[in-house]
Amino acid sequence: MKKPLARMTLPVLLGLPLAAMADVPKVAVDIPPVHSLVSKVMGELGEPTLFMQQGASPHGYSLRPSEAKTLDAAELVVWVSNDLTPWLASPLTSLASDAEHMQLMALDETQVLNYRDRSIDLMGVHDDHHDHDHDHDHDHDHDHDHDHHHDGEDPHGWLDPQNARLWLDAIAGRLSAMDPENAEIYQSNATQAKADVLALQMSLESRFAEQSAPRFVVFHDAYQYFEQRFDVPSAGAISLGDASDPSPARIEALQQHVRENDIHCVFSEPQFNATMVENVFGDTPAVMGVIDPLGVELPLGPTLYDQLLLQLADALEKCSVHKGT
Repeated sequence: MKKPLARMTLPVLLGLPLAAMADVPKVAVDIPPVHSLVSKVMGELGEPTLFMQQGASPHGYSLRPSEAKTLDAAELVVWVSNDLTPWLASPLTSLASDAEHMQLMALDETQVLNYRDRSIDLMGVHDDHHDHDHDHDHDHDHDHDHDHHHDGEDPHGWLDPQNARLWLDAIAGRLSAMDPENAEIYQSNATQAKADVLALQMSLESRFAEQSAPRFVVFHDAYQYFEQRFDVPSAGAISLGDASDPSPARIEALQQHVRENDIHCVFSEPQFNATMVENVFGDTPAVMGVIDPLGVELPLGPTLYDQLLLQLADALEKCSVHKGT
């Protein structure tokens, strides 16, 4: 009886090395920008898997059964920081104890900034929203993050492309050690990705150099890595909970701050109630927009990271006036 040749010779028939099919590590990652960086390094050899829902806030999360299985099956877990995902410590121990772990913000070369107090002084005007600070619904996590972590490390380091380039090298190094037969491919992919990210960084630096500094405020102070890299500091951060509308006194104080400080733009995020934003700032001359540090509405894949930085730059450009005009 003849043996089933199709099963025995499939890798050969496909023209793929056996190692490339069998030994590429299973990689689990936390957020879309990290997924994008790992995808750049893995290239056609494989694809990482998100262990969090793409649109969710990383600050507080409960794993779904399928996501728990992703962690359990992982051979390498890559995540940003324990500060970004404090809930992850237990799943890493219980589900991914046999996997290799890579915490990007903990790498020696990473540029780490401390949280800053960028909250806008509203002359004692407050709302009674802070009873919700410890909720784990993702709509409230931004307030929790803003109110309670000023003295710790800011984990949003992926918004500095210099960190991204360092991480690409580190990811390639770890994958190469785990899968030495494909090491040359990982290293080549990382080299090309680093060149692409550097070219993007230089392009954005040129764009911002041709503009006056934008005057803008954000709701969630997640952007200082981007602000410092490209010298586009925000004028402060405003925290508005989604649980209830702000009081008339707070609305008046916020609108007054925008007018008195010549704020050009007020940026919300996809998790915030757009109608509330319009109600608060609709009577001001500021442009209202949406920016997103996670790229939750971008397609997953190697290009997401670049598109994320471009989206931020495009949004801030609307708040700037070109020099010489």
